[in-house]
Amino acid sequence: MSVYDTMVTLVGNAATAVEHRQTTAGVTVARFRLATTSRRWDRAQERWTDGGTSFYTVRSWRALADNVAASVAVGEPLVVQGRLRLREGESPPERGGQRWFSAEVDAVAIGHDLARGTAAFRRVVRPPRTEGTVPVDESPPADAGSPPDAADSPPTAASSPVTEGEAGTGRTAPPDGVARAEEGAGAAEAAAEAAAAGAERKTSAKPPTPPKRPFAGVISPPSEPPDAAVPPTSTAPSSPEKVAMP
Repeated sequence: MSVYDTMVTLVGNAATAVEHRQTTAGVTVARFRLATTSRRWDRAQERWTDGGTSFYTVRSWRALADNVAASVAVGEPLVVQGRLRLREGESPPERGGQRWFSAEVDAVAIGHDLARGTAAFRRVVRPPRTEGTVPVDESPPADAGSPPDAADSPPTAASSPVTEGEAGTGRTAPPDGVARAEEGAGAAEAAAEAAAAGAERKTSAKPPTPPKRPFAGVISPPSEPPDAAVPPTSTAPSSPEKVAMP
């Protein structure tokens, strides 16, 4: 309730039958006209007389509307409490085009005036509404069981889509964790192969070791020994003390 609402309490009689209908949103509404007539004390006649009569349009909603439609009839004395609203408008030209004013009450409570009669109250037992309601505890019941683990459940089409290259084979792509592990292993193998290939290239690119050259002071023996019958010739004069050895 807003602080600017005007709350009123009306005492009168139902002037029309209750119009009970349902809105497009599925909410029930009840509408009727309430006539309130003031009472004045006439000193000349020494009795109560009727004064002016005011008419109000009373509207109620939901459960109150259903109960009003089942309880109120024309001419019954009522007590109505609600928010007062004043409306104004203009009638169409075919009806004279005059301006009109209307006092309406959005009722929050409606009952019979027990100062003018008796009433029997009957409580309405309504079934619990399950349509569109959500329980307070949204957790599943204890006997529902726990859902299977994602690692234990078989792969589904949503979690294991078919890749574009494997669409014709019918194979499905492995899960993300397995795919990452396989990619890591493949990368390690590729790195090892690249390292081995680089080592082979380094080995093949190494220049061959040149053959060792003989020492300059070492003279290789002759391939064929000199003839023993022919002494080696010498340009130096022979000495009588020395004899050539075979």
